[in-house]
Amino acid sequence: MGQDEIIDALNKALAWELRAVAMYAHYSAYVSGIHRPHLSVHFSNEVTESITHASTVRSAIVKLDGKATTERAPDEIIHTNDYLLMLKEAHKTEKAASKTYQSILPMVKELGDDELYDSLEVIYFDEMRSVEELRMMLK
Repeated sequence: MGQDEIIDALNKALAWELRAVAMYAHYSAYVSGIHRPHLSVHFSNEVTESITHASTVRSAIVKLDGKATTERAPDEIIHTNDYLLMLKEAHKTEKAASKTYQSILPMVKELGDDELYDSLEVIYFDEMRSVEELRMMLK
């Protein structure tokens, strides 16, 4: 696996994180009704997590002498006031992000950069926890 392929995969992950920042900020502002106190905070916390993940991934791209994307993943962000739809969209986003990181980890393992592997594995586990949390919220 070449370094260019790893950089491309990391840019895909970065694009998902940039999309997540926009989506969660949007949903935090638009969630209403009785679920607002909980979900607005939840979505705001996800913004912060996505910014942190994006920073880590961006740094990894720079470390590998790549050019980090500034574009978010092109998947549409659904505008809605329906909190269930927001949660379903968040669940889809987290699943896509976790699959992206899952595909990156073997590439980085092959590269032999243990520090980079560890930092991306932490993000992967964060994504998996988010998938599970959203699954439970949608039950």
